Amino acid sequence: MTLVRPMVDEVRIQGLGVIDEAVLDLSPGFNVVTGETGAGKTMVVTSLGLLFGGRADPQRVRPGAERATVEGRIVVDSGGRVAERVEEAGGELDEGALIVTRSVSAEGRSRAYLGGRSVPVSLLINLADELVAVHGQSDQQRLLQAGRQRGALDRYAGDALTKPLRGYTAAYERHRQVSALLEELTTRAREREQEAELLRFGLEEIEKVEPKPGEDVELATEEERLGHADALRGAADTAHEALLGDPSAAFEAANVVSLLGTARNALDAVRDHDPALAALADRLAEAGYLVSDVATDLASYAESVDADPARLAVVQERRAELTALTRKYGGGETLEEVLEWARRSAARLTELEGDDDRIEELRAEHGELAGRLEAEAAELTAVRTSAAERFSQAVTEELTALAMPHARVHVGVNPTGEYGPHGADEVEVRLAPHPGSPPLPLHKGASGGELSRVMLAIEVVFAGADPVPTFVFDEVDAGVGGKAAVEIGRRLARLARNAQVIVVTHLPQVAAFADQHLLVEKSDDGTVTRSGVTALDREERVRELSRMLAGLEDSELGRAHAEELLELAAQERRT
Repeated sequence: MTLVRPMVDEVRIQGLGVIDEAVLDLSPGFNVVTGETGAGKTMVVTSLGLLFGGRADPQRVRPGAERATVEGRIVVDSGGRVAERVEEAGGELDEGALIVTRSVSAEGRSRAYLGGRSVPVSLLINLADELVAVHGQSDQQRLLQAGRQRGALDRYAGDALTKPLRGYTAAYERHRQVSALLEELTTRAREREQEAELLRFGLEEIEKVEPKPGEDVELATEEERLGHADALRGAADTAHEALLGDPSAAFEAANVVSLLGTARNALDAVRDHDPALAALADRLAEAGYLVSDVATDLASYAESVDADPARLAVVQERRAELTALTRKYGGGETLEEVLEWARRSAARLTELEGDDDRIEELRAEHGELAGRLEAEAAELTAVRTSAAERFSQAVTEELTALAMPHARVHVGVNPTGEYGPHGADEVEVRLAPHPGSPPLPLHKGASGGELSRVMLAIEVVFAGADPVPTFVFDEVDAGVGGKAAVEIGRRLARLARNAQVIVVTHLPQVAAFADQHLLVEKSDDGTVTRSGVTALDREERVRELSRMLAGLEDSELGRAHAEELLELAAQERRT
């Protein structure tokens, strides 16, 4: 499957600053935006900032308009992380493109939409980290963040860092897990010992009683029988006499067996005359046998039932013991729950009693991992330090060509004193703008224009290593001209080989290198000022470059110089 390189394809602007309505059609390569002072070039950068979560300033809303609206169409990889996060937010792609909309009302209310779904502005800011890097005087620089600088240096270091970082990350994650387990086992030692004591006590209580499965049901049945022994024996005797009679009686009374015998004899005498009656006689015979068996069993039962107060007392005492266990450990339900509690508690007690051995094992592993972390973190530091030296030299050389010949960039790899997910290093890019000046953090060591050039130099050195697909530069050429301006244009074109580049400039030397030239024009109808954005063809580019060079669109000298710049840029692209 072919991966799609993300890019900003189109931006629609309404009611923003001096721009009433404009459409920016952007190319995948180097896009340049030019125009006269006050025409609204800065609003182009502002619109891109709003699309990616920039601060919503109601003063940017065009006078008389209810709101400013910016809509961007961004081509993304349908199988990439951005598309995945859009789907998680409930949005959808439109034929492989992401539609992002941001509006700001004149009262200051801001709304954001992603793939047709209303989202918090914070989500746009998160997505911006993977889609765009804005470098301008008033913008928060992505590479000014310490974590970004470390990540950028790691990508610059490349394969030399990949393997040791993978080994360090595995050791770090395991070290963190072992540390958490040790913390739990040691800090909760007292709680766990108390838990073990309670379990031991309960198991000892149950062991003393020695309950058996189903014993509570059996004892309940036995107690019921012993408690009603006299009644049970009397009922059995009475039933026996009714069925079979009392052999000790002076005369034989009618009973069920004798009556059944009389009935059977009567039928047997005539059974040969009718098969149906013979069948009934057989059934009477069966009934007689059955009643005789029941009578015999009743006699045996009556003899077995014995009122045994001593046994009854034993049964009742045993049931009381089991009931106490059930209430305490079985939730007052059944003896089976008591036995289940005992099984679970024995397993848990074994686990708790094994903590000491486990702690010793974990401490040994913890020490081994600490040694590994120290060694692998030191290797990461060495690789980063080497890469930082190469990087510092490369960026410094770039700055020389960008009209900052005395500036020096220094990338420091400093120990943090503790291990983190990426090692024990803190990476900071510092700039010494003049000879003898101490290296300072980028946001303190450079002016706005210088900072943009430093960022351009960094991005050129990082070209291919930085995954951000779109770069925006505003005022990157502030304070420079001539040969330095040509070098800036050349480097922007070089950066555009691997990413989309959008630049707002006032220098023709920079604009000549663009693949797509957009002109912001201002027209005045006497009441309102409106700006529009137009994509220029070859002839229109010559006229615009001539205006930028000589102040006159049709100056012969300006046109000749413009043609020369365009040919220089074309040669650069060919080589």
